[in-house]
Parts: sequence; structure tokens; C-alpha cells
Amino acid sequence: MARYASALARPEATYRSIDLVSRTGGQDSAGLVSLLYTECIRALRSAAWAAENRRYEVKSERVTRALSVLFALENGLDFDNGGDLSRTLSRVYQGSRKEIVNASLGMDPAPFLAVATTLEEIAGAWESARRA
Repeated sequence: MARYASALARPEATYRSIDLVSRTGGQDSAGLVSLLYTECIRALRSAAWAAENRRYEVKSERVTRALSVLFALENGLDFDNGGDLSRTLSRVYQGSRKEIVNASLGMDPAPFLAVATTLEEIAGAWESARRA
């Protein structure tokens, strides 16, 4: 019983988990990458909002989410078949994580938004290539 009570203590977190699971159910690997980009961008924009509004707990949770997604994106890179593109994306993800960690120490929303913008550009290119 305690397990369920603790899950329901933060209903917004439970909802987000259920929502993410439902959106990933029928996705292929390329679709999952797109979903990860979307989730990371959303987390970074939320972290920026939280920084502006001094919502420390929200900022911390969203920073953690964005970092986790970036690790997942990097972990999914195929260095054997991806060549220079995989190596470049790995450097982008590592640099993005560094920027996010540094930004998490302050309350300036700009670095979170800058990383989100970079990831939006990559996500757009990914979607274009995926649909080609």
C-alpha cells in the first residue's frame, strides 16, 4: 500500500511517467529519438521557466530529466555505423550536459534556452532525414 501512496503523492510526476510510456508504446527507434528530443527540449524550457520564477524544486527535477535524456541519446549512438555524425552528436550532447550543469548552479534561464534551441535544430534535421 505504501508504494501506491508514494506514487500518488506527486500526481503530476505519475501522470508524466504514464504519458511518456503511452507515447513510446508503438514507436520505432527513430520515433523514440524524436520523442527524446521533444522531451529534452520540454524539460529545458521548463527549467528556464523555473529558474526565472525561482522554483528550485521544479528546476532541479527538469534539469535531471534533461540530463537523463541527453545520456539516453548519447547511449543510443551507433559509433560503428554512424561515423563522423555519431562522434559530432556525442560532442554536442556532452557539451550540452556541461552547459546544463553549469546553468543549474545559477538562476539564469538563458543557457537552458540556448541548449533547447540547439536541440530543436538537431531534432528538425533528424525529422527531415527520417521522413526522406
